Amino acid sequence: MAGTVHTEAYKKMLNALVEARRDAGLSQAQLAQRIGKPASFVGKYELGERRVDVIELLVVLKAIDADSQKLIRKLQVNLPDTL
Repeated sequence: MAGTVHTEAYKKMLNALVEARRDAGLSQAQLAQRIGKPASFVGKYELGERRVDVIELLVVLKAIDADSQKLIRKLQVNLPDTL
């Protein structure tokens, strides 16, 4: 797969999402139920097989009651200048 999916910055975002879901005490299936998607939806984006757009990111963070601003600030550390 070409593009920015496999950049280190994107991998860090996925890792942060997985960590936030686990911190919320939710399985992939439980999160999927909260956002109205099949469990495979969560599994595929967590593995990097599916991209997460901004709206999806915000919905997931809301569903796990995570602070979106805190996650964005965390990701901004060492953010590359180019894609």
